[in-house]
Amino acid sequence: MKILLIHNAYCEPGGEDVAFEAERRLLEDGGHQVVLYRRTNWEVENYSGLKRLALVRQVVWATDAQKDIAALLRQEKPDLAHIHNTFMMVSPSVYYACQEADVPVVQTLHNYRLLCPGGNFFRNGRNCEDCVEHSLWRGIRHACYRDSHPATTTVALMLALHRGWRTWTDRVNRYIALTEFARQKFISGGLPAENISVKPNFVHTDPGERTAGGEYALFVGRLSPEKGLHTLLESWAHVRNGLPLHIVGDGPMRAQLEADAVGRGLTNIHFRGRLVRSAVWDAIRSAKFLILPSECYENFPVTVAEAFACGTPVICSRHGAMQEIVSDNHTGLHFTPGSPDDLAQKVEWASTHSSRMVEMGREARREYESRYTSEKNYALLMEIYRRVLAGGCAVAA
Repeated sequence: MKILLIHNAYCEPGGEDVAFEAERRLLEDGGHQVVLYRRTNWEVENYSGLKRLALVRQVVWATDAQKDIAALLRQEKPDLAHIHNTFMMVSPSVYYACQEADVPVVQTLHNYRLLCPGGNFFRNGRNCEDCVEHSLWRGIRHACYRDSHPATTTVALMLALHRGWRTWTDRVNRYIALTEFARQKFISGGLPAENISVKPNFVHTDPGERTAGGEYALFVGRLSPEKGLHTLLESWAHVRNGLPLHIVGDGPMRAQLEADAVGRGLTNIHFRGRLVRSAVWDAIRSAKFLILPSECYENFPVTVAEAFACGTPVICSRHGAMQEIVSDNHTGLHFTPGSPDDLAQKVEWASTHSSRMVEMGREARREYESRYTSEKNYALLMEIYRRVLAGGCAVAA
């Protein structure tokens, strides 16, 4: 099979890029011919003042990307196109190029951008679904994308126009949601239920199960407000056993978090910055448990699947898809979102019940082997592709 993969990378690398690369390798390992079309939002850095004014049009309808894809389709004649992200340099114009060439389209829903200009249903420290329950005007009013009214207006305009043009319903043959929780959110937002499959993220290369119980607690991810890092630091002020906390990742909150840790006298918190993937796996294998204190609706953090692969249990906030992915008292523990006291209690319980946490780690490893290996994911992806190809380019009504 020949597959055209389309992906627009953000300026800061993240889980979407990891998932895209894992799926590319998965397809190539399966003997498929992969054609790549990649853009990056770093391109905007080279835009002049006048060209930046035209960025609104680029986000809504990127003529250059449409022409590029049309030419690729004529030259390569792929069986289908699998799109991961179009924001902002690719734009939804590429769906039209695929439809005109009679090439069916699969779209992975890595975030909630189709429903929320900010992409994560998070505003002012809380979950927010105003743009679904009311209108996109709410997002503009609150400047949900980059705290900018003009930038949010651009995103909202793109969403509104393509809803009016029925791009999302008429020009995508099948969507892939990463969890059932996400699938239900998109159905509530207007996507056709019969066109949304669920396929989780996975770990392409098995990092290997850890052999010991771990020496510290670990956070891995972007250091940004929706990740619940203030809750994490506040909880560590209440953890009485001196357990070290290692924070892996970078982002806009790093300097503030480091200053807060120093101000609180939390000398057992260590900021390790961004690490290469192999070093992240080493950090996960050496941890007692991974903590995900997110206060937004996480879609499917790749680090959870990696923790499971390493046999490391996960302590996560009790909401959104995390409740679906992490089984409380089996592959990890849940705590009340935004509650440093509850998180501290769960951390102390985990620290004093080491043998039970080791067993949870074994259960996590079994969960990885049953759901998140390359082999399991490949079978799911091929079934989705088969269903799309059997239906041709027509979209289910």
